[in-house]
Amino acid sequence: MPNLSILSGKTYFIRTFGCQMNLHDSERVSGLLDSCGCLVASSPADADIVIFMTCCVREAADTRLYGQCSSCKSLPASPSGKRVIAVGGCIAQRDGEGLLTNLDNVDVIFGTHSIAHVADLLADAFADGDHHVRVEEIDTGAATDMPWHRETAYHAWVPIMTGCNNFCSYCIVPYVRGREKSRPMDEIVDEVTGLVRQGVRSITLLGQNVNSYGRDHDHDPRFAELLRRVGDTGIERIYFTSSHPKDLLPETIDAMAEVPAVMPQLHLAVQSGSSRILKLMNRKYTREQYLDLVQRVRDRIPNIALTTDIIVGFPGETEEDFEQTVSLVDEAKFAQAFTFIYSKREGTPAAKIVDPTPRSVIQERFDRLVKHVEQTAFDFNQGSLDTTVPMLIEGTSKKDPNVLQGKSPWNQTVHCPVPAGVDPTTLIGKVIDVHVDTARTWYLAGASVGDAR
Repeated sequence: MPNLSILSGKTYFIRTFGCQMNLHDSERVSGLLDSCGCLVASSPADADIVIFMTCCVREAADTRLYGQCSSCKSLPASPSGKRVIAVGGCIAQRDGEGLLTNLDNVDVIFGTHSIAHVADLLADAFADGDHHVRVEEIDTGAATDMPWHRETAYHAWVPIMTGCNNFCSYCIVPYVRGREKSRPMDEIVDEVTGLVRQGVRSITLLGQNVNSYGRDHDHDPRFAELLRRVGDTGIERIYFTSSHPKDLLPETIDAMAEVPAVMPQLHLAVQSGSSRILKLMNRKYTREQYLDLVQRVRDRIPNIALTTDIIVGFPGETEEDFEQTVSLVDEAKFAQAFTFIYSKREGTPAAKIVDPTPRSVIQERFDRLVKHVEQTAFDFNQGSLDTTVPMLIEGTSKKDPNVLQGKSPWNQTVHCPVPAGVDPTTLIGKVIDVHVDTARTWYLAGASVGDAR
């Protein structure tokens, strides 16, 4: 066993790319390093340990990682005189020791199933100066037992499962995160209960497909039951992601409608509005089935903020296919949509499809789609005009320290002036009512009503 005391007093900096699961993994790594006596640094230049938590969903992530690692070569000497560079997350899981071919200054590589061993790997690297790689294929579940350094006191990421069984034809995630594995329900409920006692007000339940939670334990999906039990803990706000349309059951929609703590917001990735493309994507639903599901959700939760993911330029996508995506956006009236140009990932079935569509055509379609998304987002926010929304305060606006910024129950960004004579740092994590007099595409704004609570 390595001597972890070598880490005591070392400074560390973690840069995270990608999804919320990566953010949560980073918080676990940070908590582990804190428990070893390490100290957070404000930048790579001030850090003895620099960790990149990576995502490999899109090609740009690889390019960014290579650029950031290379830039570490020109940093001044670290406080201790020796700097260890580590790469974790999905790229590490996918490439393992192969990363060293392109990144000769990386000392430690750890996969998505190996984050519980980060301290050991770093200590070994400081002790012997060699490369240390650990990329296990099977998730031991140990990461959820690690210490936790949360980014904020009022919000927590709570993983309910890892892995994915869906194998969408464009997606690398099942290959780097493994098969679905659900955490025991009692363990999740106990964790949330403890978070409530610590003052956490908002949680996000995490999984690649939360709707199939529990299916790996030889019984029907139990996500609806989990929502109800988590709602009974006293937590004020519950969000969850990601939610696959093919597995969103009626009982889950009922739980969303009936549990007060479940916020009226649902991220339901559609990816394309063309049934032909959806079949090529292996999404297992049609355009009509998706729109029918949207209607069923809205019948139960009329004011829900529906958000989505959309890929433009999937191999073989025609103008007609794209137009069906645009019309679906207009029909579904998304509150927000995250739009991406298709990124080829080696090792996925879609990577083998030859596509002659010029990049300029795909970019033009992408730009057209964004305009429609901006319109539906603007239209949705108009529904909040002249209403009072409870804003969970996250801090002040980056543009103006005299303006509070936070989130509504619909996950909209909200701005309001800092109340006179109040130190804004004392308001972080509190809720204040805001009477909305301005509704733009990406935010709401207004004046606060009453005191923060």
